[in-house]
Order: sequence, then structure tokens, then C-alpha cells
Amino acid sequence: MANNLFYKMDSPRWKRYVYSIIGAEITTTTRFYDSCIQVSPLQHDPGLLYKSIECKKKAVKKNVNELKDLKNDTSKRTALLYNGNFCYSSDIEKELKELNKCISSTDRIILVLYNPFIKFIYKIADHLGLRSGPLPPTFLTHHDLSNITSLAGYEIVRIRPSVYLPFPIPLFSKMINKIFPVIPLIKHISLVWVVFLRPIINLSDNPSLSIIIPARNEAGNIKNAIERLPDFNNTKVEVIFVEGNSQDDTWVRIQEIIIKGYSPLSLKAFKQNGKGKYDAVRMGFEKAENEIITILDADLTMPPEYLNRYYDAFCNGFGDFINGNRLVYQMDKEAMRPLNRIGNIFFAKILSVILGLKIGDSLCGTKMFSRNDYERIVEWRKYFGDFDPFGDFEMLFAASELALGVQDIPIQYKARTYGSTQISRFRDGLQLFRMTWIGFFRLYLGKV
Repeated sequence: MANNLFYKMDSPRWKRYVYSIIGAEITTTTRFYDSCIQVSPLQHDPGLLYKSIECKKKAVKKNVNELKDLKNDTSKRTALLYNGNFCYSSDIEKELKELNKCISSTDRIILVLYNPFIKFIYKIADHLGLRSGPLPPTFLTHHDLSNITSLAGYEIVRIRPSVYLPFPIPLFSKMINKIFPVIPLIKHISLVWVVFLRPIINLSDNPSLSIIIPARNEAGNIKNAIERLPDFNNTKVEVIFVEGNSQDDTWVRIQEIIIKGYSPLSLKAFKQNGKGKYDAVRMGFEKAENEIITILDADLTMPPEYLNRYYDAFCNGFGDFINGNRLVYQMDKEAMRPLNRIGNIFFAKILSVILGLKIGDSLCGTKMFSRNDYERIVEWRKYFGDFDPFGDFEMLFAASELALGVQDIPIQYKARTYGSTQISRFRDGLQLFRMTWIGFFRLYLGKV
């Protein structure tokens, strides 16, 4: 059925090559989605891009009216592909608003747009007969795109430049198309942009919440971790403690909390099998049963009282991945050592560039996202590799490639009132540099 909606033609090798590059860029996201649907293929679309995209399930629909109502299915992620359509549109805002009526907050719109800064190249290609179909009349700048999508109720979560050399010259073309996207100024001359849009939709109900508290040598904080939790407005909440080889009586304190009970909270506790904070967090994620999951470090330097702000931001559609930011407000004097603060600022800045995200703090331990997306992160890890001993970078890397909307929540970072930090600045810093380097090569460079 899909093939019947595409233009029948023998495509030259260079055109197949171009669409394979664009398809590789889109596949970094869609291979982890439940389905990918190309909507309203243009009359001159040969279907090469559709064929090059990897996804569990693919389909083509003649128009928006053929789409089934996705609005109530937030457990799945569907990518809706528009290959060049908006370059021929005279009312993009209207089209996006119509689409918004039948999609959910978990769906993504993927646009392939022609670069307005090299419009003359399209005119030359059209004159030489290298293009099929009419010359596109609409070329959107970043400002135009941001303005229109905002008016229509969407957020741009990812823009990737793609295709610099459209002809397959062995080794040379691959090198150009891989390296040019990261070179300042040069990166702006790509032939196309691949744009990912997120609909901004408030959740109609209160999704259930699982709070993971990894704890090692935190006996003096366990009671406060529970008693200082905010009110979540009748939301079903479970708290999962994961104790990690403590040398004090952390496990005893957790058991006392479990026995006492704190209705209406559901309390669970597990002993960590492996080592390290992220191993404990993973165990908590695997034990979680509710729709949204979050992490609360047992040192309580991120005050538990802030958790409802994360939850409200998620439910009100501000993002799919809510990230704490400790670097906005003045923090307690002993909360963070100066060298650590410099390192946090550095990594936040460099990851913002590599991931194409606006991140104020890449190492705040408290993050909140859906349990379904965590399952996608686990699947993503199989492709990327299991390198991150802390988890902060891995979760942000995955959020970028899954095209999640990332929203920072500024918090006031507090000093410990019990115990001592378990961070090794230099050893851990080297690990983070390694992850940054891996991210540069695996995520920032162009996909070919």
C-alpha cells in the first residue's frame, strides 16, 4: 500500500545516497519508537527516505484524515514524518494545529526542510534538471520556524543539519558529511535540516509516580527523605529505597520506615546487588511500577520539597525529561566545592552544544521522566554502549536522541547535614571527560 503513494521513477545513485544520509539521521530516533508514519507524501517523492528509515513499524498515510486518533495513547511514541511538505505550504501554522487535534504528548513531528541560506543551489539544481518536482516556494529560517511552531502549540526539541556533499565519492563524501555538522559557520550550509517537534499538551490526569532513593551511608537522612516529601495532590506515589553496601545502619533505618509506614505512600526497599549509585538507580527503575520515575539522592542536598515542581512541570507539558539545575541560585556555603562548581558549569556548556539542548546543569542527580521512556533508554543503551558509571550523561544523551523535551527546574542546592560526600573529584572528572568525548563522536558528528 505504501509504495502506491510514492512517485514511480528510477532514482539516480546520488539521490539514493542523499536520502540514506537523511534517513540515518532520523533513524537515531525512530529505531526506538513504536511506529513511524509518513504523512501526505509529495507527488514527486520517490519513497527513498521512507525506505531508508528504521522503525519497528512503518506506514504511509495520504493525509491527516487517515491518521487514527493517537491522543489517548501516551504509552507509545509515534513519529510523523513530513518530507519537504512544509516547503510547499502556504499555511504551516494551520496544518500543525490540525495535526495537534489527533496526536498525544508522546508523539513527535519530524520535518525535512530545505536550508534557506542556500536557496540558490536549489534553483541551480532545478535549472540543470537534477531535481524532480517544482521549486519549493517556502524556505523557513530558524526564527520563522520557531515562531510558527510556537504559535501552533509545539516546541522544537532537535534540529540536525544534514547532507553537505550529495554525491557518493568514496571516503571523501562520508568524511565531509560526518565532520561538517560540527564546524562553526560551515555547519550552516547543509542542504537540509531535520527538525523534531514536540506538541505541548497538558496531561488530563495525574500520572502515578515512583521516587527512587539510592542510599549508602545515609542513616541520618532516611527519615527526613520521607517526611519532607511534598503533597502530590492525591497522586499515587511509591517510594523505593535501594541501599548500597552501607557501613552505617542505613538499612536498619530504612526498615524502621517501612515498618512504621507513611500512608498514603507505598514504601519498598531493596539491597543493591552491584556497586555504584547508577547501579542502585537502575535497580530502582526496574522495580518501579508507576508511570513516572524520578531520583532523589539520599543526601538531600536537592531538597525533597522541590519534587512537586518537577512533577507539575511534567504534567503541564513543559517537558518529557525534567532536569534539576543547582547553578541558578546561591547555594549553601559547603554545598559544592569551587572546583566542582567550575566542572559542573563546563560540562553543562559543552553538553548543551553536543546534544543541541539548553542544559543549565548536567550533573544534578534528580531527573524525572516516564517509565516507558526509561525502557527506551535501556534499548538505546544497547546501541550506544554501557559506558557511564554515574548515569547523568547517559540519560541526557538518550533524551537528546529520543527527541525528548528537556526542561530545567532551578533549585537551591543545600549542604549536607549528615555524612560526607562520596564523590572523587579527579577520578570522576576523568570519567566524565571520557563520556563527553564519546558523546562528541557518537552523537554530535553527522550520521552517514
